[in-house]
Amino acid sequence: MELTEIYQKGEVFFREKDFGRLLGYVETGYIQHNDREVLDRFTFRQQCIDSRVASTRCSVLGLTLSSPVLMSSMTMPIPAIAEDALMQLAGGLKSAGSLMWTGTPIPQNLRELTATGVPLAANVKPFKDRDKLFALLDDILAQGVTWVGIELDAAQGTKIGDKEMGYECFPLSLKEIREIKKRVPVPLACKGVLSREDAEKCAEAGVDIIVVSSHGGHTLDYLPHPLQVIDEIVEAVKGQVKIIVDGGFRRGSDVLKGLAFGASLVGLRRPILYALAASGEKGVSDLITGITRELSRLMTMVGAKDPTKVEKGILIER
Repeated sequence: MELTEIYQKGEVFFREKDFGRLLGYVETGYIQHNDREVLDRFTFRQQCIDSRVASTRCSVLGLTLSSPVLMSSMTMPIPAIAEDALMQLAGGLKSAGSLMWTGTPIPQNLRELTATGVPLAANVKPFKDRDKLFALLDDILAQGVTWVGIELDAAQGTKIGDKEMGYECFPLSLKEIREIKKRVPVPLACKGVLSREDAEKCAEAGVDIIVVSSHGGHTLDYLPHPLQVIDEIVEAVKGQVKIIVDGGFRRGSDVLKGLAFGASLVGLRRPILYALAASGEKGVSDLITGITRELSRLMTMVGAKDPTKVEKGILIER
């Protein structure tokens, strides 16, 4: 299935369902429009003479993937799409050589998902009840996940339109992030970093991965697009921390822009939901492989032989 068909069919499915409201944005919806505006601000400097066909294969913290395109963290509303939607999603991502990243609520079949062999990261929110937070971390680790993530940006819950959700959260301290890092034997990701200050504290705490993200536009209104702040974050961590970016990325051209700004991986949220709704496991596989194919063509024509060789100089700001 072609990408345009996936997006059209998937969006129609969601708009017809009650849970389609989860595709909304906090308050004014500014983030949705700003995301696209920022991504469209950059064009490419074509450099194709002596170029070789690019490889999209990449390795991050010992994990080898066929593509730098992965699933952004989420669980809702996946189970509402189909009874076995999470398993379909795991199958599609595995066949495409990508990574699955669940959010909250933590899936009850997490062990079953990891047993498929798909690399799997799982998130927890910064619950005010820290005993609950640590118990959830221990439970996730017992399921054999590849990475663990902490949703720093959910410290005041989430919000869609005027409706607040997830009230039981509170900001983590640097000391607590250090404690979590000591407790977690697998790579630790802090999600929702949008400033130099938070990036520096994550690096100080020994975090392995920073996810530069506005949480799908579900936390605070008027947050920047990640590409508006990623330069200061890259500078702040000085190569000590791997960077993942998400927020409005839809095509291979968007992914290439994320890599050019210094991200190792680029996450998708709504496209994953649309693909799953459009054609189940096959839709998810088609989505990742389709975007990866676009990315490979673009990389070849800008002279980038693999994801680690994408330079910011390929971009021209309009």
